[in-house]
Amino acid sequence: MTERRDSQSEPTTFGPMNRRQFLTSISLAAAGLSAVLAGVPIVGFLVSPLLQKDPEVWRAVAKVNDLQVGETKEVVFSDPSPLPWAGVAADTAAWLRRTGSQDFVAFAINCTHLGCPVNWLPQANLFMCPCHGGVYNNDGTVAAGPPPEPLVKYPVRINGDQVEIRTSPLPITG
Repeated sequence: MTERRDSQSEPTTFGPMNRRQFLTSISLAAAGLSAVLAGVPIVGFLVSPLLQKDPEVWRAVAKVNDLQVGETKEVVFSDPSPLPWAGVAADTAAWLRRTGSQDFVAFAINCTHLGCPVNWLPQANLFMCPCHGGVYNNDGTVAAGPPPEPLVKYPVRINGDQVEIRTSPLPITG
């Protein structure tokens, strides 16, 4: 009697491949290559925001002679990373304070507690968050309330007769 060998019941060896094993290997390789090719753009889309540097732009916000020493003024500028459909909502603001003849400091308008807009109270010489009672001194340091950190400061420079601040998306704190 002759024995019939069934290729499906035999263990895989490292010898010559039969047709079925060859086609299975080619199919698995093609499926793996397709998965990698489809996955690269997806992974790139998900990871790219983590690798991109936030845009930083110097924006003219006031003329040097617009503020007196000790005066604080709200200045409006366009958000450095607005969405295309944002419209008027792309405008944001900062508090610009003149501390000397050629010295200015700019504070983010957002409270470091939960991001509410702070108000400048010139009679008290303080910044006040109306939402949760956060109070900041005129130098941006925390005076009272729940804010965990001082107001975020923007870098400031004088370019000719213009006061410019370097804007970037604000860090999320709290």
